[in-house]
Amino acid sequence: MTNVPVIVTGGAGFIGSHTCKRLAEAGYLPVTIDNLRTGHADAVKWGPLEQLDLRDRQGVANVLRRYGARTVIHFAACAYVGESVVNPDLYYDNNVGGMISLLSAMNSVGVRQLVFSSSCATYGNPKDIPISETTEQAPINPYGRTKLIGEMMVLDHAKAFGLRSVMLRYFNAAGADPKGDLQERHDPETHLIPLALMAAAGTKPPLKVFGADYPTPDGTCIRDYIHVSDLANAHLLALRHLENQGADLVLNLGTGRGLSIYEIIKAISKITGKEVPYKIAPRRAGDPAELVAKTDLAERLLHFRPLRSDIDSILWDAAPHFGLEVRHGVDA
Repeated sequence: MTNVPVIVTGGAGFIGSHTCKRLAEAGYLPVTIDNLRTGHADAVKWGPLEQLDLRDRQGVANVLRRYGARTVIHFAACAYVGESVVNPDLYYDNNVGGMISLLSAMNSVGVRQLVFSSSCATYGNPKDIPISETTEQAPINPYGRTKLIGEMMVLDHAKAFGLRSVMLRYFNAAGADPKGDLQERHDPETHLIPLALMAAAGTKPPLKVFGADYPTPDGTCIRDYIHVSDLANAHLLALRHLENQGADLVLNLGTGRGLSIYEIIKAISKITGKEVPYKIAPRRAGDPAELVAKTDLAERLLHFRPLRSDIDSILWDAAPHFGLEVRHGVDA
């Protein structure tokens, strides 16, 4: 399978770039399509960069045709819950418009395999935890709704055109490349762990804890954090599944374990020896109290197991990028 081309939309972003590295390690040629609105050109290190907007249907079709790719891994999207609430037009234009263009381009050149980056945000505020793939999808913010629309579009294209897919609903991506080649870089940064690490390092203001009155044991939101390198490996497994003519799949990617914001703060202090200054702020619109994955289906059908998603490893890999020394062997 040496140098088999795979198109990776959003390959200059956080999860996309880590996946490109994993694909290259496995002998594929990751071809990144990215408009660099939020991605970073210097994160595209393991294959060519085609700088164009995904909504340029003809441009995307030309890239697919030129490289002769058989599979697309689709990450490219706006992905901030809070931003989606205040600027829904952007999310429908980019996420839904981009999916319309991509699927049309794929169909026009006969590319029939897709790994789709979906989200646990499609579940909304579920009644039962952990969340299984059969849990009702009732998103409570525009970001989650655009991801759900994307899933429905994939299913419709499967019926109409024979598209084959693996749709991955993953939970909270975190960490950084263990070898230091890549890190989490968002502008603005909205993710909890980078913000908490920067607060501990003194390079950003105290961490804002959005709501301490949720119906959780300590009052703060609970999330299922999965290491970005584990997510990258899951996309490789999904690609191989499609190449081996496996059935269409919809899978959660997480660890099955949830951590509250206060637990993350405590873990950072243990691992780095630095206190995380924080202050309580009002709840954000669109934030569920708890999101934790039921993960047995991915393990059974893709043989996927997260190997580096304990909070210690996540922090060991991420903290040095924010100027913090880490203490190994410390029980967080």
